[in-house]
Amino acid sequence: MKRFGNLFLVSLLSGATTLGAYKLLIENDRPSSKLSIASENFNRNVGLGAENIDFTTAADNAIHTVVHVKNVTVYNVPNNPIMEFFYGYQGGGTQQKQVGTGSGVIISEDGYIVTNNHVVKDATELEVTLNNNKTYKAKMIGTDSKMDIALIKIESNEKLPFATFGNSDNIKVGEWVLAVGNPYNLTSTVTAGIVSAKARDLSNNGIQSFIQTDAAVNPGNSGGALVNIRGELIGINTMISSPTGSYAGYSFAVPSNITRKIVEDLMEYGNVQRGVLGVEGGELNDAASKEFGVKETQGFYINKVYKNSGAEKGGLKKGDVIVQLDNQKIKGFADLTSYINTKRPNDQIQVGILRGNEKLTLPVKLTKKELVNYEYNGFELEDLEAADKKRFRLNNGVKIKDVTNEKFMEYKNELVGSIILSIDGIKITSMEQASKILNSKSGSDKFRIEILTQNGEQVRMLL
Repeated sequence: MKRFGNLFLVSLLSGATTLGAYKLLIENDRPSSKLSIASENFNRNVGLGAENIDFTTAADNAIHTVVHVKNVTVYNVPNNPIMEFFYGYQGGGTQQKQVGTGSGVIISEDGYIVTNNHVVKDATELEVTLNNNKTYKAKMIGTDSKMDIALIKIESNEKLPFATFGNSDNIKVGEWVLAVGNPYNLTSTVTAGIVSAKARDLSNNGIQSFIQTDAAVNPGNSGGALVNIRGELIGINTMISSPTGSYAGYSFAVPSNITRKIVEDLMEYGNVQRGVLGVEGGELNDAASKEFGVKETQGFYINKVYKNSGAEKGGLKKGDVIVQLDNQKIKGFADLTSYINTKRPNDQIQVGILRGNEKLTLPVKLTKKELVNYEYNGFELEDLEAADKKRFRLNNGVKIKDVTNEKFMEYKNELVGSIILSIDGIKITSMEQASKILNSKSGSDKFRIEILTQNGEQVRMLL
C-alpha cells in the first residue's frame, strides 16, 4: 500500500505548471478582438459537383496563412530510471534532442498562430516557417490539452496574412472543404473533400466534438487549416483514423467555434475558461430509451444534477431530456459538449427539455467548472456528496472521480473513490479551493498531501 501511495502522489502532484496570464482585453464579437470573423451573409453553392466549383481562390488564401511548425524537445535520460520514477529527478543522466513537425494557422496580422497541443507539447524550442520560407522563433502563449489546441506567437516586422474564422455551427454534411498543411514536410499541400459528419466523438466520453471529413490528411497536417470554399477557417486538423498511421479515408478537425473561444481565452486570461452545465447522464438511443423509460431516442438524458451548478439553480432535474441549447438541436452528448465548449462561466443559455409529456425551455447560467468538478494531471476530482461524508465520516475533502492518466490505469480501481483531505496542512473543503491551491503550485515547489483511500488508510507524503 505504501508503494501504491507513493506512486500515486508523485505523479498527481509533481510537475504542476500554470500558464502565465497573458492579458489582452478582447471579447467574442467586440471590435477590439484580434481575430477576424467572417460575415454570415453568403450564398451556398448548392448542387454543384467538384468540377463546377472553383477551389483556387480559397486554396490561394489559405496556403499563405498556414505555416510549418518544428518542435525541438530536449529531455534527460536518467542514469537510474527506477529511482527517478518513484522519487523524482535525482540529477545526472544524458540529454537528448527530439524533433517533431506539424502545421499551424496564422490568425492575426501580428503573429498569433493556432496549432495542435500535441504538435508543440513539451517543446524546448519552437520554430515556424511561413509559406514564403521565412523562419521565426516562436513562443508559447497557452494550451488546452483536452481539446488539443495550442496558441503560439512569432514576432515579425511586417504584417502577416491571417485566416478569417468561419462559423463551424453552420457547416453542413456534404459541404466541400479543403485541408491545408505540411504532410511529410511537403509545404503548402491542399486536399479537397466533403464534411462527412459533425460532432464526432472518438473518445467515447462526449468531451470531444470533431468535424469529420474525407479530405486527405497525413502526419504533418496536424494543426493545419480546414477551410470552406470561401477560404474561411472552419476547423483545425488534428487527427486521422487509420490502421496504418496514414490517411485511410477519414480525418478530423476541431471546429472553428471551439478553437476561437479557446484562443480568445488564452489571449485574455492565460488559460481556458470552462463553463459547465452541471449535469451527468447519457445520450439516448433505442436501447437507452427503454432502459430509462422514455419515448425519445435522441437527446441527452439527465441522470444526475450537480449541487451548486447552473443546472440545479435553473431547475433541471433527473429524468429530463435535453433536446436543444439555444437554437442548436441536441442529438447526443457530443452535440451538447460541442455547444457548451463555446461558452464561458456565467453565460446564460436557453435549455430545451422534455419532462414527461411536457416541453420546457429553462434559462440556465453556466457554472465555473471548478465549482462542479476539476481535472488535474489526468485525475478528475469532485466535491463530496452526503453519502461520501456518511461513509467516510468526513466533513471535508474532495473525491477522485476518475483517472485518465495512462501511467495509473492499473491502479484506477483503487484510486477512484479515494479522498484528498488536505494540501500543505490546509483542509480541503471544496472543489474551488482545491483547484486554486493546485493551480498555484509549480514543479519546484514542495508540499504535503494527505489522502484517505477507500479502505480507510491515510497516506501522507512530502513532495
